[in-house]
Amino acid sequence: MASPSARGQRRTAALLLTPFLGLFAAVTLAPLFYAAWLSLFTTRTSGLGFGGTENVFTGLGNYARALSDEAFRDGFLVIAVYCAVYIPVMIGGALVLALLLDSGLAKARSFFQLALFLPHAVPGLIAALIWVYLYTPGLSPVIDFLESGGIDINFLSVDNAVFSAANIAVWEWMGYNMVIFYAALQAVPRETLEAAKIDGAGAVRTALSIKVPMIYPAVALAILFTVIGSIQLFTEPKVIYNASSAIGSSFTPNMYVQTAAFQNNDFGLAAAASLLIALFAAVLSFAVTRISRRGSKP
Repeated sequence: MASPSARGQRRTAALLLTPFLGLFAAVTLAPLFYAAWLSLFTTRTSGLGFGGTENVFTGLGNYARALSDEAFRDGFLVIAVYCAVYIPVMIGGALVLALLLDSGLAKARSFFQLALFLPHAVPGLIAALIWVYLYTPGLSPVIDFLESGGIDINFLSVDNAVFSAANIAVWEWMGYNMVIFYAALQAVPRETLEAAKIDGAGAVRTALSIKVPMIYPAVALAILFTVIGSIQLFTEPKVIYNASSAIGSSFTPNMYVQTAAFQNNDFGLAAAASLLIALFAAVLSFAVTRISRRGSKP
C-alpha cells in the first residue's frame, strides 16, 4: 500500500500535469481525431450541380485518391530534393560556424553570434518576401548584377524553385542551429581539449575527432527537427508561387492540402492528405532517431 507521502506526490504530479494534458487534448488530439473523421467523408452535389450537397461516407476512398494523385506524390519528390540540398548545407554550415566561434582564433564572438542569429528573428513570411524581391527580374539588384556579368538565371522557375526555397531556409535557420551547436561546444570539457593539444593534435584534428563526436546528440536532434520542418515546407514555396505561378499550386504536400481544402473545397481529401503527411513525418522521424542512436554508440 502506498505511503501518504507517495500519494501526495502523485496528487501533486496529477495537479501539475492536468493543465498540459487538457491543452494537449484540446489543440492536438481533438483536431487530429476530427481530421481522421473528416477524411472518411466526401461532399457530393446532387441535381447536376443545382441541388444541395451531402456528405457521403467513403471509408478510405480519400486516402486512395490522394495516393493515386500524381501531384501529391510529386510533392514528396520535391521534399526529397529539398532535404538533399537544404539539410547538408544548413547543418554543415551551422556546425562549421559554431566550430569557428569556439576556436581560439575567433574574435568578437558575441557580435558574430548576434549577427548570424538575427536572420532567424525575422518572421518566415517576411524573409520569404524579402528573398522573392531579390529573385524577381526587373526589381532585384542581384538579378541586374548577374545579368551585367552575362549570367541569366530565373530563380522563380520550376527548375530552380526548390533551390530558391532552400536558400531562404538556410538563411533563416543556419544561425539558429549555430547557436545550439555553439552552446553544446561550451559543455565540452576543457581538460579534454587541453590533453589533445598536449598530444599534438591541431585545431582541425581536435574539432573533427573530439568536438564533433562529443556534440553528436545536439547535431542529431537538430537534424531530426530539420527533417520534420522540411516535410512541412509551405511558406517559402507558397510565396514563390504567388510571385510566379510556374511551380503550380500543389508544389509541396502542404500546398496540395491547402489547395484541396480552400480552393477546391474538398475537405475530406485535404484531411486524408494531411494525415498521410503526418504519418510520413512520424515514420521518417522514427528512422532518423534510430539512425542517430546507432551513430552515437561507440
